[in-house]
Amino acid sequence: MNLIKTALSQYGVKEIEDRQNHPQIIKYFNVIGFDGEKLKDETAWCSAFVNWVAKTSGYEYSGKLHARSWLSVGESTKYPDWGDIVVLWRESPKSWKGHVGFYIKETERFVYVLGGNQRNTVCIKAYPRVRILDFKKLKRHG
Repeated sequence: MNLIKTALSQYGVKEIEDRQNHPQIIKYFNVIGFDGEKLKDETAWCSAFVNWVAKTSGYEYSGKLHARSWLSVGESTKYPDWGDIVVLWRESPKSWKGHVGFYIKETERFVYVLGGNQRNTVCIKAYPRVRILDFKKLKRHG
C-alpha cells in the first residue's frame, strides 16, 4: 500500500511546456542516479517515475529508464493487487518500447494504470488489456 500512497502523492505532476522543466520530474531522474537536467522532462519518464516511487518507498526497482526493464524486477503474478507493477508494450509486442505504471484495476477490456508520462502527467489512464506484457509484485528491501 505504501507504493500506491507514494505514487498518488504525485498525482497531477505535469510537464511544463516551453523550455522549463518540472523540478519534480527532474528529481525522479536524479534520485535514481541520472542527470535530470540533461534528460529534461521531455524524455520518456514513466520508468523514472516508477523507479522513484519504488526506491523512495523502500522497494526493489530497476534503476533503468526503459519500461521493459521492469520485466526483470519482482515476481510475475496472474492476479495483481492494487499497486503492483504493470508492464505494457508500445507499438508492437516485439518492440523494445513499452510503458510501466502501477495497477489500479482491470475490466474485461482495459487495465487502469497509475503512472507518470501518461498524457505528460502523473494520472490514471486505461490501456487495452491486450497490451499487457506482465504484472509484477515488488519485494521490500530489508
